[in-house]
Amino acid sequence: MDFLVGAFKPPCNVSISFADARTRKQVPLKKDNGQTIMVPLFQSQENIIGEVLIEPTQGKKFEHNGVKIELLGQIELYFDRGNFYDFTSLVRELDVPGELYERKTYQFEFSTVEMPHESYNGINVRLRYILKVTIGRNYISNIVECQDFVVRNYTPPPSINNSIKMEVGIEDCLHIEFEYGKSKYHLKDVIIGKIYFLLVRIKIKNMELEIRRRESTGLGPNTYVETETLAKFELMDGAPVRGESIPVRLFLSPYELTPTYRNINNKFSVKYYLNLVFVDEEDRRQHTMASSSGILVWFFSGVGGFIFMSYSCDLQF
Repeated sequence: MDFLVGAFKPPCNVSISFADARTRKQVPLKKDNGQTIMVPLFQSQENIIGEVLIEPTQGKKFEHNGVKIELLGQIELYFDRGNFYDFTSLVRELDVPGELYERKTYQFEFSTVEMPHESYNGINVRLRYILKVTIGRNYISNIVECQDFVVRNYTPPPSINNSIKMEVGIEDCLHIEFEYGKSKYHLKDVIIGKIYFLLVRIKIKNMELEIRRRESTGLGPNTYVETETLAKFELMDGAPVRGESIPVRLFLSPYELTPTYRNINNKFSVKYYLNLVFVDEEDRRQHTMASSSGILVWFFSGVGGFIFMSYSCDLQF
């Protein structure tokens, strides 16, 4: 029995390390098994340097058909799990076919790597970057070891940042005017604005503002859409009257926001919406729902790309 177990064990141990692992910032990454690990953080155009350590088990030699390391940017759709779509692929050959007798270290370097998209781990899709070491074998499966890392791309503040002002409502029932000081916000910024009640003929008990994320995967009839509410913020407690204004001050830093992803490789998109919710005296929830026909609110980030939010001009009850 011990012989059979040993026959299926890999003949070596493989590890991947980064040259600047001690000084580079580490960020949490959730694995498939639900565990959270800390991995290095990179941005596009950086050099990725490190080493691969291969150590034969129990000091025994083994033959191989070569050793290579790949830097891959991949998209995986969970309804098509196991099939990866590579948008970035770089390869370095580390060793020619031969035999390994003892522990051996290989140096690698990927210079000024173009990593256009930021890492994302959603409900039905993930976008990830990995280093993948492959040891080729004859007649049996190759030995593969992977190392994850996270990418966030920094963006400078926009030079033009216009304010937003719009009016929504239901005819002869409710007219509301939104006003925000700017249309582009940093991910750690604060949304500051006001809501004016121009006409109120609905008995409103309180009002909330929600941040929603909508994730779309696939194309055409095979599109899957998932919406999740990331935050709820109470704006008002009590019935408003005509002419009243309610201040809005929503801090974004406590929430786990990601950049907006717009049709990445025709595989998925991620958008953010603000949803204004009214609760009447009978505890019925009435809300405005954001749509693509609304006014665009752009969230820029020095810590990871852009978030876009839009408001529709229709109230849905």
